[in-house]
Amino acid sequence: MNKLVILAAALAAQFALLPAHAADEAKKPTAQQEKMKVCNEKATGMKGDERKKFMSDCLSAKPAAAEADAKAPSAQQDKMKVCNEKATGMKGDERKKFMSDCLSAKPAGAPAADAKADAKSSTSQQDKMKVCNEKATGKTGDDRKKFMSECLKG
Repeated sequence: MNKLVILAAALAAQFALLPAHAADEAKKPTAQQEKMKVCNEKATGMKGDERKKFMSDCLSAKPAAAEADAKAPSAQQDKMKVCNEKATGMKGDERKKFMSDCLSAKPAGAPAADAKADAKSSTSQQDKMKVCNEKATGKTGDDRKKFMSECLKG
């Protein structure tokens, strides 16, 4: 009986503290609320359209770290720049195909090879894939997967 009373008291204490903890969590401002607070402080003294525009710009701005990341060129952008330089002088379908192959090639950290050779090997791999796909007609599931793996290796 004593154990039951102790258990009931412990449960009651637990439930009594639960709302207090939840209230503390609810009081923490969200990131958007923090941003609003900072922007409001910076907009002190502004009125009308000037304040409206400032608040809009301030609230839609990215944090400084995100801005730095956004300004730094991505790997894809770097790859695009390199491929564009290599494609100088090419036009029309030749350029389109070269750019497609170049951009889908290995990342910049991979050993560098001649871009046109990369485009050729990519094309031969694509041709191999087409042939294997045609041969795999009718195969499904694991059988197809195994066949395709062996076909593409050979």
